[in-house]
Amino acid sequence: MAVGAGHAHVLYRESSSPVHRLPPEVKIVAMVVFTVAVVATPREAFWAFGGYALLVVVVATLARVGPRWLLSRALIELPFVLFAVALPFLGAGERITVAGLHLSVDGLFGSWNILAKGTLGVLASLLLAATTTTRDLILGLDRLRCPHVLTQIASFMLRYLDVLVGEARRMRVARISRGDDPRFLWQLRGFAAGIGALFLRAFERGERVYLAMLSRGYSGRMPAVWQGAGAATAGQWLVAATVPVLAASIAATALVLG
Repeated sequence: MAVGAGHAHVLYRESSSPVHRLPPEVKIVAMVVFTVAVVATPREAFWAFGGYALLVVVVATLARVGPRWLLSRALIELPFVLFAVALPFLGAGERITVAGLHLSVDGLFGSWNILAKGTLGVLASLLLAATTTTRDLILGLDRLRCPHVLTQIASFMLRYLDVLVGEARRMRVARISRGDDPRFLWQLRGFAAGIGALFLRAFERGERVYLAMLSRGYSGRMPAVWQGAGAATAGQWLVAATVPVLAASIAATALVLG
């Protein structure tokens, strides 16, 4: 495996769209500010969530990410959707009748709150993942002064994840060739032993890699050349600030109107 590979994850969609070309740090900040604005919005401000949805549609269009792709990946929030659907039936307080069902008013608002904010947050995260490679995400966090320990651990995990997956695959083939069948419950002991062996191999490999890096001058931070060129300019920050500023304005207006 080439250590310097791009490391595009399964959610990344290759494109040359304006959103893809933005530096990762500005996209991370924009996504976080947008999500905070959505969460801070009163649940009764229905119009505000329509505005947020419009912003998501605009960004998805600019990023050339289709609605079918977004909605299919957004199914990850399905467990929360099921919980939200149950709230109108389980909630207390005033109740209303809808289609013959006696539903809690507070439960309906709570269900809407979870569905609207959760869906918008998931869609914003998916847009970030679809337009930014994993390596660029780590690079963006590093430029935003995220603790070096976290970014270094994430960087090494990214670089050697394929190695560990390959090792696990070889161990599984070796077990099966010796008559092991992981489908049977009573063979979980062998599976657990394999996980332990994989951990020990990964630990030993990590020690060897770390000592090799120390011998080559590693001081706890990757060299500046790893970060490369392309840090965000003032103009790029201004362009990327459009969405979070609009979202913050919507949230502030909703809070004032109360």
